[in-house]
Amino acid sequence: MESQKEARTLQEPVERPPGASRSQTPKDKERQEGGAVPAAAALGAEADDTSADGLWELPAEPAERRPECSRCSRPQKVCLCPFLPARPLPISTHLYIIQHPAEENKVLRTVPLLAACLPQDKCKVKIGRRFSEERDPELSTICRKSGTLILYPGAEAANLEEFILDSPVYPSTIIIIDGTWSQAKDIFYKNSLFRQPKQVQIKTSISSQYVIRMQPTNRCLSTLECAAVALSILEKNNYIQETLLRPLQALCSFQLQHGAQIRLSKEHLLKNGLYPKPMPKNKRKLRKMELLMNSVKI
Repeated sequence: MESQKEARTLQEPVERPPGASRSQTPKDKERQEGGAVPAAAALGAEADDTSADGLWELPAEPAERRPECSRCSRPQKVCLCPFLPARPLPISTHLYIIQHPAEENKVLRTVPLLAACLPQDKCKVKIGRRFSEERDPELSTICRKSGTLILYPGAEAANLEEFILDSPVYPSTIIIIDGTWSQAKDIFYKNSLFRQPKQVQIKTSISSQYVIRMQPTNRCLSTLECAAVALSILEKNNYIQETLLRPLQALCSFQLQHGAQIRLSKEHLLKNGLYPKPMPKNKRKLRKMELLMNSVKI
């Protein structure tokens, strides 16, 4: 998962006494300690202080952003719309993406591509780390419905393909968490809402095509890939998976042609002695590394 914005804490501006400069030079220190400073140097320092004070009060100019495509949310010069379906895919399943706030501004995120391929009323993105009935009554109602699933792997998760064969109520909604694996884990376990729907997972042998971003293991899929596989199963239509993966393939191909490198999984690097960082001293993190090396699911 890439794997699915709360208020940010802004740094308070630091108040300075009138005429105070931002940093103290050796000459300033010498002057404060009673040392003699040449008149010309003193005048120059005063001039510098005056000009610095003037700059201090000027408003900061916002950084210019490249114009973005309104459909795929990519910069217009690298728009991926030619690889999107001409019309949103006609699906009956409702998809809810629970996105960690840190994912929203990442350049190579996949959720905008996913949303661009689906009808607006079938794909909703909710950004945040904590959800409750008071904060989001709509999501709370969705989680309580018998036809809602949440896609999150684990010992209690049922195989999606097997589950729908025996389920008395055919699923109408699926929830996917978008974020790094640690972020997704935090969201899943610290929001009781997400343990109300039936927990399912995808058992597939395909490897991730999101090769420009490192995954923990060779079996981990991006949010877009998870949605593509899940929707294909629920809609009983393999064309959906092919269509949703097309813009991801184009994104990775473009990035590789312009200097990006293939990012091998952490599992592959560890098994082949290529992991560039020293092994962690923390026992919990070290245990995770050992599990990856032994191909045990974590």
